Amino acid sequence: MKPLSNAVLALAPSMTVAIDTKAKELQAAGQDVVALGAGEPDFDTPDHIKQAAWASIQAGKTKYTPPTGLAELKTAVCSKLQRENGLSFTPDQVVVTSGVKHAVSNVFQTLINPGDEVIIPAPYWVTYPELVKLYGGTPVFLPTSVETNYKITSKQLAQAITPRTKLFLLCNPSNPTGMVYGTEELEAFAKICVDNDLYVLSDEIYEHILYDGRKPLSIASISPEIKERTLIVNGVSKAYAMTGWRVGYFAGPKAVASAIGALQSQATHHPANVSQYAAIEALNGGLEFVMGMVREFTRRRDFVVGELRSIAGVQVPLPEGAFYALPDVSAFYGKSTPGGKVIANSLDLCAWLLSDHLLAVVPGAAFGDDRCIRLSYATSMDNLAKALQRLKRGLGELA
Repeated sequence: MKPLSNAVLALAPSMTVAIDTKAKELQAAGQDVVALGAGEPDFDTPDHIKQAAWASIQAGKTKYTPPTGLAELKTAVCSKLQRENGLSFTPDQVVVTSGVKHAVSNVFQTLINPGDEVIIPAPYWVTYPELVKLYGGTPVFLPTSVETNYKITSKQLAQAITPRTKLFLLCNPSNPTGMVYGTEELEAFAKICVDNDLYVLSDEIYEHILYDGRKPLSIASISPEIKERTLIVNGVSKAYAMTGWRVGYFAGPKAVASAIGALQSQATHHPANVSQYAAIEALNGGLEFVMGMVREFTRRRDFVVGELRSIAGVQVPLPEGAFYALPDVSAFYGKSTPGGKVIANSLDLCAWLLSDHLLAVVPGAAFGDDRCIRLSYATSMDNLAKALQRLKRGLGELA
């Protein structure tokens, strides 16, 4: 048989999905696995959102919608952006997608020509570089560390730009680091991007999961000039515990939205109607639910970071947003398990923690930083206490 696509064959499967799948397989087999790999709230979707979805089914709203999404949902997105971000968009600048991953894919497929460079701060969400490469682009990574609070500087960004650079990717708050860029940092990034005629892909899916009094801030709100070249991707999955509903959206320049709309009309068409009606209710229903989640996530964050910092050799900054901790565990590399296996890297460490201690966490190598592992604290305090106990025991066995 003739070969498959080289571009698709070169794709690395999502390691976060792989870890979560393996953990669920072990749990289904009766193993007491504690899984801190998945990036989804453990809260249920609010009842008023589920009721809106059921009402849409009962009303027979089950036919095709326009490829770019329901008009009512696009209007709700525009209202949300104005109300919560101070940004003015019209419905023809919005495309509803099947989750944020789909929105990111749409942007890359629409913008990237072979050889175009995309600047990506590292650590990064696992999907970013794979999609850049899939569409013929070249990811350019800007490294960070615990010592820099996992933040790049404006100097790093400026020095990375070449004649081939087309796009700067900003995930704020960040998955996997939990760091958050403030106004002055975004102003500096915005000036560099405007001066160098770059697009900015702003992934804002965690915008409402912020701690210690921080408020959502989109780089598009910094100036009219940066708004003209900012491509916002967002959705309802994290703020409203709706990961399985698969509704995201793009908002940006009309020309880009139009091109994405044409692409989507030929590729995926639109998300399920029932999910779109649920998303309308979510966006129009206020933020009381997410504020309650944030209060609980704050409690969990403080517990997890406190426990991690009590382990000699582990370094971890305090996350400012999202629901992940990214400890640097490289002090344990080169040590051996009781069975004599040398732990050389994050892959070895995570494999051993899963096999011998039934703890599922994600290797930092998946995010472009092999010194680290990622723990999601979007789970119960009981699970977190059990997980940190297992991590302490596992690391303590290495010698």
